[in-house]
Amino acid sequence: MAVQKPSIPKGTRDFSPLEVNRRQYIIQTIQEQFKRFGFAPIETPSFENLSTLTGKYGEEGDRLIFKILNSGDYLAKVDENLLANKNSQKVIPHISEKALRYDLTVPFARYVVQHQNDITFPFKRYQIQPVWRADRPQKGRFREFFQCDADVVGSDSLLQEVDFVQLYDTVFSKLRLAVEIHINNRKILSGLAEVADISAQLIDFTVALDKLDKIGEEAVKEEMRTKGISEKAIEILSPLFTMQGDYATQLAQLKEILATSTVGLKGIEELEFVFQQTEIIGLDKAELVLNLTLARGLDYYTGAIFEVKSTVGEFASSIGGGGRYDDLTGIFGLKDISGVGISFGLDRTYLVLEENNLFPAIEDSANIQALFINFGDQEAAKAMQLVKQLRQQGINAEVYPDAAKMKKQMQYADKKGIKQVILLGEKEIQEQKATVKNMESGEQVEVSFNDLVNAL
Repeated sequence: MAVQKPSIPKGTRDFSPLEVNRRQYIIQTIQEQFKRFGFAPIETPSFENLSTLTGKYGEEGDRLIFKILNSGDYLAKVDENLLANKNSQKVIPHISEKALRYDLTVPFARYVVQHQNDITFPFKRYQIQPVWRADRPQKGRFREFFQCDADVVGSDSLLQEVDFVQLYDTVFSKLRLAVEIHINNRKILSGLAEVADISAQLIDFTVALDKLDKIGEEAVKEEMRTKGISEKAIEILSPLFTMQGDYATQLAQLKEILATSTVGLKGIEELEFVFQQTEIIGLDKAELVLNLTLARGLDYYTGAIFEVKSTVGEFASSIGGGGRYDDLTGIFGLKDISGVGISFGLDRTYLVLEENNLFPAIEDSANIQALFINFGDQEAAKAMQLVKQLRQQGINAEVYPDAAKMKKQMQYADKKGIKQVILLGEKEIQEQKATVKNMESGEQVEVSFNDLVNAL
């Protein structure tokens, strides 16, 4: 019988030591700034109750949630007529009570409600954990991926939005990556829907608009038509696709269009504040860009919305995003708690840094600084004692596990990028000295056991 070749599910990946070390470089850079900006870490379970997640991401998002089958014979109690109809959406509530988390924001909202008596508001948290989406895998888009989120709940102040712009700028400056921080406001989109008399179709309007970068103006308008949005409404909304100039010029034009919409004018006022404060503070490497067609497909956003794009390379798509959500905790029973948050796309950021050779020199090994050659049991036993002393002094060291030929052990050190090889034979043990060989220069020096730490 042929042995089946092992594989992993589509949309998931194995990571080599080099890839893991590079990913950790990005994560540590982000995490360091999260802490510097005053965010505290939390973690939530990899799966939540299905009822916690459904209805929070819109129709498209709900379809991409990975459901978990109930334990045991999950079909035993399902009505036979329901199964015969073959309607999976009606069967799911009977066979699945849990699901893998789709993002970190909704679980965070659930966390805030459950732990509200232990939290000091405003509450600033960061979270770096994997999420899962039943999406179609493609380059830069995976079914399992990490999100690096920071959120503030319990404050209506727009200074939070200003600070998040600074956070994005600081992180990507540390990563030496030039980016554009695109910003819009859902209140403006609500105002546009109001003046176009399509408030009841706001979600259809924003979902279509959010695809502009991917499918273009005409395809977006055609999708609006298929959703029942009238030609008159599309004509009123058309200036969105052609508006140009700096943020002040565009917002001035927008004020004329939204003159009759209180909510729309409020959105303009909020954007003006963020831009003006950012100009006063300044940005190091990023550019803040007004993007009036930015909608972000998630239903829970109510104010400012962000999307970060790299300005270089093939992956100049979204590598971060977020926004203001005024009542996300309200769906779990905790009213009047405003929140705003952003996310860094770890995987796409990795691809951009890799494509543009922006990673620093990172070893693909365990970063061992010194390898003791194994000459036999007696020598290896003494080497193990010295390795312990080196490790206690913060030096990464190991003993080759087998008394193999010298050539094989040297090849191991060379392939692993180990810079120093230590020769410890019977003669060296008697003299309490070790021979240290530099693998790059080939130079060898004798060092007493007491001076070994300093020599390395």
